Amino acid sequence: MSKIIYTLTDEAPRLATYSFLPVIEAYAAKAGVGVESRDISLAARILAQFPERLAPEQVEPDALAELGALADVAEANIIKLPNISASVPQLKAAIVELRSQGFDLPDYPDEPSTPEEKDARARYDRVKGSAVNPVLRQGNSDRRAPASVKQYVRNHPHRMGAWSSDSKTNVATMGVDDFRSNETSTIVENEGTVSIEFFGADGEHTVLRPSVAVKKGEVVDATVMRTAQLRAFFEAQIERAAAEGVLFSVHLKATMMKVSDPIMFGHAIRAYFGDVFDRFGADLAAAGLNPNDGLGALLDGLSALPNGDEITAAFQERLATGPEIAMVDSDRGITNLHVPSDVIVDASMPAMIRSSGHMWGKDGAEHDTLAVIPDSSYAGIYQTVLDDCRAHGAFDPTTLGSVPNVGLMAQAAEEYGSHDKTFEATAAGTIKVLDASGTALLTHEVARGDIWRMCQTKDVAIRDWVRLAVTRARATGAPAVFWLDPTRAHDAVLTGLVNGYLAELDTDGLQIEIMSPVDAMTFSLERIRRGEDTISVTGNVLRDYLTDLFPIMELGTSAKMLSVVPLLAGGGLFETGAGGSAPKHVTQLVKEDYLRWDSLGEFLALAASFEHLATSTGNARAQILADTLDRATATFLDENKSPSRSVGSIDNRGSHFYLALYWAQEIAKQTADAALAADFAQLAGTLAGAEDVINGELIAVQGSPVDIGGYYRPDDAKATAVMRPSATFNDAIASL
Repeated sequence: MSKIIYTLTDEAPRLATYSFLPVIEAYAAKAGVGVESRDISLAARILAQFPERLAPEQVEPDALAELGALADVAEANIIKLPNISASVPQLKAAIVELRSQGFDLPDYPDEPSTPEEKDARARYDRVKGSAVNPVLRQGNSDRRAPASVKQYVRNHPHRMGAWSSDSKTNVATMGVDDFRSNETSTIVENEGTVSIEFFGADGEHTVLRPSVAVKKGEVVDATVMRTAQLRAFFEAQIERAAAEGVLFSVHLKATMMKVSDPIMFGHAIRAYFGDVFDRFGADLAAAGLNPNDGLGALLDGLSALPNGDEITAAFQERLATGPEIAMVDSDRGITNLHVPSDVIVDASMPAMIRSSGHMWGKDGAEHDTLAVIPDSSYAGIYQTVLDDCRAHGAFDPTTLGSVPNVGLMAQAAEEYGSHDKTFEATAAGTIKVLDASGTALLTHEVARGDIWRMCQTKDVAIRDWVRLAVTRARATGAPAVFWLDPTRAHDAVLTGLVNGYLAELDTDGLQIEIMSPVDAMTFSLERIRRGEDTISVTGNVLRDYLTDLFPIMELGTSAKMLSVVPLLAGGGLFETGAGGSAPKHVTQLVKEDYLRWDSLGEFLALAASFEHLATSTGNARAQILADTLDRATATFLDENKSPSRSVGSIDNRGSHFYLALYWAQEIAKQTADAALAADFAQLAGTLAGAEDVINGELIAVQGSPVDIGGYYRPDDAKATAVMRPSATFNDAIASL
């Protein structure tokens, strides 16, 4: 039997799965396709690290490792829903919840000293940040807006905030002494290993990583963020925001960049609360309170200190009298400095651009903002968009073209593969990347506290990326633009490789360009405003940035993008969109039994999964399911059956009912397989006839609090009962 692996993840996508997965299983079975689930949630990943501490019935298999191995075989067909990229506060919260559920887990040690603490910390660090994506993404990325979704948005445009030509919103970035400016890059000549070693100015020698495997032809980079200059930069931007009368807001990615960006976030807090740390920094450090975890964690931990009230008052006084900080939740006083994972640059910047260049102030009103993005590698693209909106006004979804993306991410390419090779310098000295003979390939001087990292990009990934770009350009006829900065070390090396690999491919009749990110953004914006499409061909980080930015302008959300990862081994990974709003949806469900999560991304990924299965296995019924699901999704959009915003209307569960109805109707109408049509004609009739009853059952439960048994690890029985409250709908699906 052909099979699809459907991942169980976190928050709202996990809850939606309780409702939608039974539909998928029932429909797929009629095509001889098995659907199996694998739990790669944060909770499951934590539990998988400590099997020896758990009772036999509590042990979780390492599903992520299993799927990582599966991604390397041609038969892989994995549907991957959004998962938590855990910051330290989220990781600690998940540990607390799991322990309350009876799982014997150790504390997360901030400063491990004993062998047991160091072991626990190492295990927890394996699931911290974006631990899932580098494992599963064993291929490059193809993200685009499906035609049905694009047409729906043109007919039903989302709201875009008006822009003023005198907007004071801008981006601030370092430009010097940062990762971009200090980067060096080389191509490895021979397969083997390299080591990362620290040579202290005082003669100390520490091997940071004794052995990192490298392959012939891969690109290896190293760079350093100088934190003394970073601190001065933050202080200058705080003063600038105050002088210009705009909000101060730091935009990092403390989830995917789980080592470097939390450290930079901590420096932002130290810069803003400089006087507080001058007075009480020793007390905070002695209590294990780390600003890298965010202002919220600091304030929460102060109650245990003898002078906690005094320190709390000092923080609150600075918040009250200092330059205004952008707010995550002004009603609750949650600033952009409270939690490192609250303001993620690829989601927060498009949201700000869509909202007239505004963020929320502590007064609950919108204000112009100074968006502080320390590293200058990609900050310029956002300033380009801000300037474009000042000059030309808000984007119009009814006329916009599209900017699909081909992203280089296979085999943990570029910055996102740097987690285990990122270090905070413990003293002044030199960090070197040495080959097996001891020859230094890359060298950087560092001061105490500087952030050094090494990245790798495999040659096979680069070749596949170039091939995929040409394939998409040929399929669409749109120009393909490689976003590569000739003045950045890594990009300069890639430019030479890209030109060489393009020469080996058939590019006749295609428009393929190489431009710096700022020039590529200008080119793409000019075209998108004319209604023209442009394929962006980018590295891993820009892939994330652009596939939030353009979809939020074009579609209102990145969740409506089709995200396909053609795996290098021949299989397929089908991603279902972003999960940035998922936490708010869970809060609403628990409070009033209403889930606003939009499963459109799941619908799009599922159709692509069935199509891939049909192509790779010759399963004709799988192709019918793919084609009919596409048509059903178009009807779903035309009939506006996505979840509404308020109690008393259809939510995520109702949207699944309508998708099941339209899908059954489309299968019943197709003529390629009469037996399949007959099976689904009966179901379609049952669902259509019971529409009012099913809607009544789904809506009747709304409005009251519900218990799902846990935020990070819901109780399956409780969550199933909440997410499948219509007996009529459940019975109809079971009848298949």
